[in-house]
Parts: sequence; C-alpha cells; structure tokens
Amino acid sequence: MSGLAAGRDGARLESFLEMMSAERGAAANTLSSYEHDLSDLREFLAGRGQSLTEAATPDLSAYLTHLSTQGFAATSQARRLSSMRQFYRFLYSEGLRGDDPTGIIDAPKKGLSLPKTMSVADVTGLLRIAAEEAATVGPGQLARIRMHLLLELLYATGMRVSELVSLPVKVLRQEGRFLMIRGKGNKDRMVLLSRAAIEAMEKYDAARKALAPEKAKAGKKADTSESPWLFPSSSKEGHLPRQVLARDHKDIAIRAGLTPSAVSPHVLRHAFASHLLQNGADLRAVQELLGHSDISTTQIYTHVLEERLQELVQTHHPLAKQGKNLD
Repeated sequence: MSGLAAGRDGARLESFLEMMSAERGAAANTLSSYEHDLSDLREFLAGRGQSLTEAATPDLSAYLTHLSTQGFAATSQARRLSSMRQFYRFLYSEGLRGDDPTGIIDAPKKGLSLPKTMSVADVTGLLRIAAEEAATVGPGQLARIRMHLLLELLYATGMRVSELVSLPVKVLRQEGRFLMIRGKGNKDRMVLLSRAAIEAMEKYDAARKALAPEKAKAGKKADTSESPWLFPSSSKEGHLPRQVLARDHKDIAIRAGLTPSAVSPHVLRHAFASHLLQNGADLRAVQELLGHSDISTTQIYTHVLEERLQELVQTHHPLAKQGKNLD
C-alpha cells in the first residue's frame, strides 16, 4: 500500500471522527473506541496490502475471522463490526466510495449465556443468616425483618425484582398460600408461597403495626401503615428502590460468607427456577411461575433439565446399573 493511500486513510478516519463528534454528538469515550477499533482494522488491512478506504467485503470478513482466532468474544467482534459499519456508511454517504462493504456481513453469533445461579446450600445459608438477623431485637429490627421477607419471597416465588418491590400492602390481607402478582404487560399470575415466606410476612406485618403507635407518640406520621406499598420508602416511586435491595442483598451475602459479585436478587430468581427443574418440575410450569410469555425465554434453563435427565438415565437404566457408560 502506497504512502498516498495511507495518508488518505488517515485523513478520512479523522473526518469520520469529526463528523461523529460534531453531528452525532458522540462522547469522548465513544470516539476513542471508534478510533481504536478502526486503527486496529487499518493495521490489519495494511498487512494484507490493502487500504482502509478501499477494503472489500472479503477483507473485512477476514478481519473478523482474525479477531475470532485471537480469542475475541462474539460481543467484542460485534462491537468492531458496528464501528466498521459506521465508518463505511460515512464514506458511502459522503460519496467517497460507491458501496458499503459491510452491508452483507452478518454479526457474529453470540453463544448461549447461561444464567448465574446459587446452590441450594448457599441459598439456605443466606436465608438462615437473614432469619437470625431478623430475630435480633434492637434498633433497625424492622429493616432486618423486611430483608428476611424480601429474600424469602424471592426464593419462594421467583418474582422479578420490579414485581417484588412494588407489591401492594393489601397482600398482607390475603389468606392462603397463593399470591397474585402483576407482571410485565399488566398480566396477572398466581404463585405459591412457602411456609417460611408466610411466617416472614406475618412477622413483618406485626413489626409494622408495632411501629405505628411508637411513631404516633413521637408525633411522627405513621407512613408505614398509610403507604399503599408493602415495602414503603421515601423514594420518588414511593416503594423500595431496586438499587437499594440489590445493595442490601450483597451486604447480607457478605455476612453469609458468599461472594457478593455472584449474588443478586435476579440470581435468586434463577436459583428458584433451577432448583425447581432439578427436582422434577416441568419447564412449562416454571414458565408460568416466572411469568415468561414465551417458552423460548424459559429455555435458558434447559441445561438443568439435560443434567437431570442424564443423571436419571445413568441411575436407572439397566446398562448403567451393569457399569456401562451410556454417554
């Protein structure tokens, strides 16, 4: 590649970045990413004797293949392709070339991302610590009782975090072991409460009622009894913010001896689904309990079913009992 072509590539890359800044309002970090991605592509093309401006579709496909062999994840390859698309569309719109070589390049396929989950032992340990802390008398006990209830409800029902924090206070008046939840698209579904969750709810209700007279004596508004939310807060939503729940969840995970980065309310939802499937639940039933409108969403848990079925065959198949491996 000639020095003239190299100079032209540099000038057009600079023009592209100026356009993204002036016309698109791209942030400094975004511009830096574009420059890094396209400079790397430019260096790769130079090694093939090709210029950045004149690269053809096979050249760009070869670059993506190169990234794959270098161990780049599909998400990283997709980001590089996005930078390439933006650049070549700019050249095409400015009349600097007559085609867009990225037009027929498919984005790299992302592998199936398995959900993070927790073992039964870890969940049991987390709930045990929460129960012990909730039973500790003293300042802040209502918050500790609330945290215990939040965790019990998450694991008993598999609710989404948004569904949990926005539960209405009227659920305290419900009788029986079923709870009606309003999920995505304002669709209602029924979930079953565990005995532990029911007991935690009763203790939380009693603690809330005990707090009201104390506030009245102190001349304070009994907001916990007047709020329409089960978990009231002074936030703009009026109920416990998701971020606060996530933070408190990680704090109690640390006290339970768990790795905080591996624990969250959403992970506990995954644990609910995984543990049901491990113990023989039907995928369709789990779909209903999670509130998934499409079974394909629930199919991220099929690896759990596969493991259980393999264990079932290895345990009960006659050949397996004779010591033969059926894999």
